[in-house]
Amino acid sequence: MPGRTFSREFKLTIVRQLASGEKRPAQICREHHLSNSMVSRWRQEYDARGEEAFATKWLSESEALVARVAELERFCGQLAMENAVLKKALGKQKSPSDIQ
Repeated sequence: MPGRTFSREFKLTIVRQLASGEKRPAQICREHHLSNSMVSRWRQEYDARGEEAFATKWLSESEALVARVAELERFCGQLAMENAVLKKALGKQKSPSDIQ
């Protein structure tokens, strides 16, 4: 049945049932009208990543954006400090009219 999306919790429930031996793959496929290849993919991801499996891609993209914003904020802070130092240095420098 194309076009269906499944929640992370549903996928974890399925693979936990498989991992514990509570149900067999064919039984799960029949009960939930899932293809064997899909259940196999879910199980492979669960075996590879454990409880972190099926995390949404939005989360990782969101984390990447948060890290980028933090990096840019640090850069702006550094620039602000450099500007303050330069302004202070320019303020101490005597202008040509002050020399005469």
